[in-house]
Amino acid sequence: MIRLQKVLADRGVASRRAAEELMREGRVRVGGEVIREMGTRVAPDARIEVDGRAVATAAPHRYVLLNKPRGIVSTARDERGRPTVVEMLGARERLYPVGRLDEDSEGLVLLTNDGAWAERVLHPRYGHEREYEVSVAGPVPPASVAALRRGVALEEGIARAARVSVAGGPRGSIVRMVLITGWKRQVRRMCAAVGLRVLRLRRVRLGPLELGRLRPGAWRELTTREIRALGGT
Repeated sequence: MIRLQKVLADRGVASRRAAEELMREGRVRVGGEVIREMGTRVAPDARIEVDGRAVATAAPHRYVLLNKPRGIVSTARDERGRPTVVEMLGARERLYPVGRLDEDSEGLVLLTNDGAWAERVLHPRYGHEREYEVSVAGPVPPASVAALRRGVALEEGIARAARVSVAGGPRGSIVRMVLITGWKRQVRRMCAAVGLRVLRLRRVRLGPLELGRLRPGAWRELTTREIRALGGT
């Protein structure tokens, strides 16, 4: 017997945390009965419904790295009809992105149907670095770099860059920034807070995974070693 939220995650419904929220809201039924208790254990092949729809038994896990182009949203479905990262793959499985990357940003996005793995990738306690390449207008004052390293106040708390480097000249500069947290539009908000105007933003690394030479719109499956390095077993 396995905890219900893990079964939901394994079946690609949502991460464990999101599955728990579905349970709290009374949206999950097992054998026709609404289940709200977090400690509930069920058989791996239990008959489960979410919002009245049957949840298929777990498909084989997939782990995909995509180079997201600008203008694509990091969701499985979009109410406004914008193209999504999931549509780019054309997968038959129910995949979903691991975290978000803004519509107007580019670069490395992971997709999977393994909710437990996705949660380990995203949780701050595992310390997976996120590295960004940011094109900004004009030169970057030393005071701005110092402020990014020291930390700037955002709604979620103090946002601090683990490492910052700058290259470029008077017309434009490239800032490479490494973060541990992945708050919504964090890089753009940090840059705005220190007076930098972002022209282009790419995520080039997540933990040990690098975007490398993968062209925009292209994707590849992760290797077993890469999956384990990001929290798999």
